[in-house]
Amino acid sequence: MKPRYEAPGTSDGTTFACFIRRDDAFGFSWHHHQEYELTLITQGSGTRYVGTTVERYHPGDLVLLGPDLPHTFASEPHEGPAGAVVTQFRHDFLGPEFFALPQFRSLQSLLTRSTRGLRFGSTPTEVRAALARLPQLDGAARTVGLLDVLHRVSGDTTAAPITGPGYTAAPNGAVRERVDTVCRHLQQAHTAPVHQEEVAALVHMSPTSFSRFFRQAMGRTLTDYVNQLRVETACALLADTSLPVTEVAARSGYQNLSNFNRRFRELKGLRPTEYRAAHWGTG
Repeated sequence: MKPRYEAPGTSDGTTFACFIRRDDAFGFSWHHHQEYELTLITQGSGTRYVGTTVERYHPGDLVLLGPDLPHTFASEPHEGPAGAVVTQFRHDFLGPEFFALPQFRSLQSLLTRSTRGLRFGSTPTEVRAALARLPQLDGAARTVGLLDVLHRVSGDTTAAPITGPGYTAAPNGAVRERVDTVCRHLQQAHTAPVHQEEVAALVHMSPTSFSRFFRQAMGRTLTDYVNQLRVETACALLADTSLPVTEVAARSGYQNLSNFNRRFRELKGLRPTEYRAAHWGTG
C-alpha cells in the first residue's frame, strides 16, 4: 500500500537517466526515489499526484520533483496515448561538490526549492524542445544539454511549489507508510462517501488520533484533501464531457449541488460553468 520505491538505472553506464515514456495510458503508480525528476508531458492529459497535491496536467506541462517526494501521473480514462520526456538524476551525479561551486548557485537554489516540487507555468518553446531532444543525445552532449535546461528553468519566475508548506517528504518510514496507504485508498474511493472512522481504521488509528496525525503530516484536514480530489475529478468531467453540472457534482462525490459549487469556487476561483467555458475541450 505504500508508494513503490524505485531505483532508476541506466543502460549505458552514465550517471543519470533520460528517456521517453510512452504508453496507452499512465496508470496510478504511487512511488518515490532518491533522484530528482524533471518531467515534460508531451502527449495526453490526466491528474498529477505529488505529495498532498492533486492537479490536472496537459501537454507542455513541466515539473521538477525533489528526492523521495511521492508522486504519480494518471491519465484520464479513454484519453488515448500518453507520452512524457523524463530525466532523473541524483544530486551528486556530477560529483559530490559540483552544485556547491559558486557558478552553479542558481542551480543549487532550484534543486533546493524542488523538495516541495516545482511546476513551471510558462516554459518557453525552446526549453521544451531542448528537453525533448535530450534522449537522442549521448555522452557529454546529453550532460551539457541537461545543465543548459536546468540553467534556463532556474530563472523561470513562474515556477511555483506544488505541495503546500505543511508537507515535506516523509520524515520517517512509519509516517510515510500511513500517509501513502491513505492517499492510495482515497485516489480510488473519493467519489464515494468518505468516513473518517473507516479511513482511520486502514492505518489502525482512532478517529481522533488520525485527525491530528493527518493534519500534521499533510498540512490539511482529511476533508480538505478529499475536496481537492473531488474538485479535480469534476474539472476533468467539465472539460471533457457535456454532462450537466448536477451530474458532474454527483460523479465527483457531491450529493449537494450548493456544497459542490461552494467547494469548487473555493479551490478554483470560478464557478463550474465558468470553468467549463474556459476549459472546454482542453482535457
